[in-house]
Amino acid sequence: MRRLNTADWIFLIILVIGGLNWGLIGLFNFDLVAFLFGVDTLLTNIIYIIVGISALYVLFSLLAKTAQVPKER
Repeated sequence: MRRLNTADWIFLIILVIGGLNWGLIGLFNFDLVAFLFGVDTLLTNIIYIIVGISALYVLFSLLAKTAQVPKER
């Protein structure tokens, strides 16, 4: 099994934070990112983009990992 490197951990943490924010939006209609950084500000949009990039990174990392054929023992 491949160990997570620093980039994996960073993107995974960002993805979890983004997921928690979506949970808050779904449950309470409360957008924590917009609350902290303003609605439709440049910083808020950058944070949303970073979360999206993190999701793509984690998705492609998982796809690459599952595409690897394990060695026979």
